[in-house]
Amino acid sequence: MSRSVKRGIELEGALWFHKDEQKFLGLDRIALLGKIDELGSITKAAKAVGISYKNAWDLVNMINNLAEKPLVERVTGGRGGGGTTLTTYGKEVVKQYGVLQEEHRRFLENLEGRLGDSASLYQLLRRISMKVSARNVLSGTITKITKGAVNAEVTLALTGGAPLVAVITNGAVENLALKEGSSAYAIIKASSVMVGTDLHDAKISARNVMCGTVAKIVEGPVSTEVDVEVGGGNTISAVITHESGATLGLKVGAHACTLFKASSVILGVS
Repeated sequence: MSRSVKRGIELEGALWFHKDEQKFLGLDRIALLGKIDELGSITKAAKAVGISYKNAWDLVNMINNLAEKPLVERVTGGRGGGGTTLTTYGKEVVKQYGVLQEEHRRFLENLEGRLGDSASLYQLLRRISMKVSARNVLSGTITKITKGAVNAEVTLALTGGAPLVAVITNGAVENLALKEGSSAYAIIKASSVMVGTDLHDAKISARNVMCGTVAKIVEGPVSTEVDVEVGGGNTISAVITHESGATLGLKVGAHACTLFKASSVILGVS
């Protein structure tokens, strides 16, 4: 004999900020930012919210790359040797998210009352995906489009003014309705990014050369991941061979340049 089990209605919802069709900020990411603000250390913040140090840095880099202004900044020097903290803008974003979250809670609470008892509301903001599908996602404004017979060269000004060049088909330009002055975002696979240490006077064919400071190095037996802060709150992640990393002598805080071809850039719009 079978019996039916009466289950209550579950209401689930997710409060997200989206930017350029990318998930930008949700409850878990806000929690990470809050802990960074509280603890002044991304290592301690990652441990406090239950994610890995690497995942925390990936999320911070993505958030800063998508934001109009950096939300997180690194602080060097001082008695503690430096750390990580929120910018004034970052603190305001966290505060405003809290206001929206409270309004969202009240809305669902009111809806629960209309649906009857047994509705589970408080799991809704815990089921937010933390998966990052693209390592390098950079926001910018299109400053120039040059069309050729088949392909077009599109130049974006990133946050902070740094130019980024992409080569895509003319059909893609039309399909995306790209035009000068409109916003777009660039996606570059970390495996498509090369790293150098002194390229200012070098003659190279890659159109995109962005130099800055090494922010993080994760070494593996075969590959090494390198994050380079290139200004304007933007960070470029590269995956190079372990041997290449050793040959370059890369160190956190040292100068480095990232290189990638214009053909390696994918453009998207919201």
